[in-house]
Amino acid sequence: MDSVNLKAAYLRAQREKPSLSINTGQRGEVSLDEARVELAGAISRTLTNLFQDRYGPLLGSLSEPAIVEILKGFEANLSRAKGDVTLVAQELLDRVMPPVSRRRK
Repeated sequence: MDSVNLKAAYLRAQREKPSLSINTGQRGEVSLDEARVELAGAISRTLTNLFQDRYGPLLGSLSEPAIVEILKGFEANLSRAKGDVTLVAQELLDRVMPPVSRRRK
């Protein structure tokens, strides 16, 4: 690009003042429930496409509401496991480096 075209492009961009946001025209931040429902829909469609020939009507039990409940249970178990892992890590840290030796540093 030569300097004339570059300067013209720069002046045009300055006049139009383009938005710095990438999400123009899209909806705002998605809530956790909306994201969970969208993920459940995608999982349900994927499972139906992959296994409908083999299992047929048995896939009806894996509908979107069932997958949403599975995801909610997974999130609850994950947050509980995060707390458990934090406690175990803290206990191991306390046994390896007693609190007295950590204060010296």
